[in-house]
This record gives sequence, structure tokens and C-alpha cells, in this order.
Amino acid sequence: MSVLVIGDSCVDVFIYGKCDRMCPDAPVPIFLPTTTRSNGGMASNVVANILKLDAPCDSLSNVEEIEKTRYVDEKTNHMFLRVDSGEESVRRIEDLTASLLERYEIIVVSDYNKGFLSEDDIAFICENHPKVFLDTKKILGPWCKKAKFIKINEKEFNQTEHTVDNLDNMIITLGSGGCKHKGEIFPVDKVEVKDMSGAGDTFLAGLVVNYLETQDIRAAIRFANECATKVVQRRGVNVV
Repeated sequence: MSVLVIGDSCVDVFIYGKCDRMCPDAPVPIFLPTTTRSNGGMASNVVANILKLDAPCDSLSNVEEIEKTRYVDEKTNHMFLRVDSGEESVRRIEDLTASLLERYEIIVVSDYNKGFLSEDDIAFICENHPKVFLDTKKILGPWCKKAKFIKINEKEFNQTEHTVDNLDNMIITLGSGGCKHKGEIFPVDKVEVKDMSGAGDTFLAGLVVNYLETQDIRAAIRFANECATKVVQRRGVNVV
């Protein structure tokens, strides 16, 4: 059995460089690029992590290219600027059917709210499959009540807590504090964090892959914590 990831994808670009002086005619630093690194981001990063963890995975995503370009100091890993492009051209998903969803054991919705999935689309997915893992940047509502599990970070949870009735299916990530599910805290090891970019995608991938194997959400949370802890110790967006 396999996993289907549905959601918005992008290209993550990291331009590393030096910054040793200020611009003489404006109060901004002068950035001198030295190296560039790019890889798939958002939903495509979830897919890459799932495949790296040796689980079969297909995807449905936008064909239009979204690009997130970050300008980063190579010494300190301090990000000076992020430039996003391409979001305005993303078209809504087509040909979403119940028969398609039935082919997969788990459906992962990685919704970055760029236009590929509407609330109605997500509601349709949740209503037509018993094992939907949802990660969305939308404010939650009745349209997601049938999701099996909802992965959400603490900031997003605080913004949307008042809009949901059931918290039992929520897995709330807490950064260095680990995560929380049904009131239980799942801690993580203390490590040197170099970059949080893409860590939520890795957590989601680890969660899904382990649950696919064990059907035990507590074990899956612990494994997901381990996966995310590994990638935050590296620069940029990485697979576990």
C-alpha cells in the first residue's frame, strides 16, 4: 500500500553569500552571492522525505512554478531577505475523484494555501478517505473535521483554536518543545538548530511513514520528532 501527497509545491532556492559592509546610499547591507542551492519545497519536500524513508509515494501538485528565494549569510546563516514568485498563477486541482483516493492507504494533504486546494477540495478528500493527514495554512473550520489527524504548529494553532470543536485529532508541533497530542507532550533532544526551513514537512513525512508501518500514532509522533530533529541541524531544506 502507498501514500498520496496532495498540495502546493515550490522550488526552494538558497543563495548564500558574504555581507561585510553597508550600502553608502541606503541603510541596507551589501550582499555578495557566492553559492546557490535549490530543491523541491512544500508538498514536494514532503514527498522527497517519504521516498527517502523508503515508503511508496505518489503526488498531485501544481504544474506552475512557485519559487521561494532566500538570501543567506554563509557565515552566520542569517537570512537577509526572502523573495517569493509565481503564486498568482497557480490553478486549482482538477480531476479529484473518490476512486483515485481509494487506491492509497494514506492521503497526505500538504496545503500551503497558494490556490491549488480549496476548502471544498480538502473537505471532499477527508469525506472520501478514512486516513487523511492534514497540514494546512488555512484557518481551520468544519471542512476539515473528518481528517484523521491534523498536524499544526503552535502559532497556527493559537490562530485557529477557536474555530474547531475537536482537538483530539490534532498534533501540535512546539519547536524545541517537541509536540503535543491529546494533552501529552512528546519532547525532543536538545540540539544546535541551524535552520528550521522544511522541518515541518519532514515531521509530517516521518509521522505518515511510521504510522503506515505501526498504526500507532504515539510511536509515529516520536519517530517524526527524531526526523525533524535531524534536519534542523543542517542548513537549508533537507530530507531526513
